[in-house]
Amino acid sequence: MVAGLRPGHPGLPALGHLLPRTGRARYVEAALADGARVFKVHVQVGGFSPTDPALDQVWGMLSDAGVPVVVHAGHAPVGTAHTGPEQFGELLARHPRLTAVVAHLGAPDYRAFLDLAQAYERVRLDTTMAFTPFFDQFVPFPDDELPRLRELGLSGKVLLGSDFPNIPYPYADQLTGLARLDLGDDWLRAVCWNNAAAMFDLT
Repeated sequence: MVAGLRPGHPGLPALGHLLPRTGRARYVEAALADGARVFKVHVQVGGFSPTDPALDQVWGMLSDAGVPVVVHAGHAPVGTAHTGPEQFGELLARHPRLTAVVAHLGAPDYRAFLDLAQAYERVRLDTTMAFTPFFDQFVPFPDDELPRLRELGLSGKVLLGSDFPNIPYPYADQLTGLARLDLGDDWLRAVCWNNAAAMFDLT
């Protein structure tokens, strides 16, 4: 958990990372007690399934706590046996109250992840890399899904993400890409601030 940085950065939320290892439940329990407000799970890099039985108790704990988990569950940039909407959907079927934020809008399976966000009350999507020239050349978002993206953004289900500073383009590309969608000022305010502020109870 990023705890050592917090004394000098009081605005930095405590966060944790999940892997299916022995003692994970104790770690998560301790992190929650210490004030962890968000976790990250990267099944692609970690090389494990989100439905791994070793994480089942942990998913239950996080569901009960209502703490958001950012999950890189999509196939982009390189799919593995553990990525994709099917396994993530199976996880949600087991833990339907999980507060999950799907990184990169679930690229390239945008439609399927939009479906999951609509089907599960606590599932959200982040915009990391989406709508930038870098991503558009590989996994462009389907234009016919923009009305649904607008609806989900206004209902609190789309959050600004950036991966900054580990990105191969200027940070401004993320913001200009969202503005270029022309989904309205209310949508931009919701996505770039209001939705995340509500999820983390920020003022």
